[in-house]
Amino acid sequence: MIGDKKDNIEFIEEKQERREIRFGSIKDLLDGSLIANDFIVKQLPYIVFLVVLAFIYIANRYHAEKVVRTNIQITKEINEMRAEAITTSSELMLISRQSEVAKIVENRGLGLKESVVPPKKIIIEK
Repeated sequence: MIGDKKDNIEFIEEKQERREIRFGSIKDLLDGSLIANDFIVKQLPYIVFLVVLAFIYIANRYHAEKVVRTNIQITKEINEMRAEAITTSSELMLISRQSEVAKIVENRGLGLKESVVPPKKIIIEK
């Protein structure tokens, strides 16, 4: 009997040591004793570093997506402006032709007439 009690006491002590070594359960997490554990306290700077690193990673991801969206929008605007510039340039070339200018002057009734005499070069002699 005495041997049985001694074995039981050793078994109980061994079981308590195992409980102290293990990280904890949900009950330990809820009552806060897990956070007060020496192992967790020693690892706290590393855990904080990992959390900060995760926040930086997430912020970087959002920033990169924002930059890509902005880049796509600016590319679309550039393409639209390029098309508008080409259209405006072609219209300007069309209306600056001599025949088109003559039609516009006639339609507006400005009273201007096209010269039929070719221009002459003025030479000044010294």
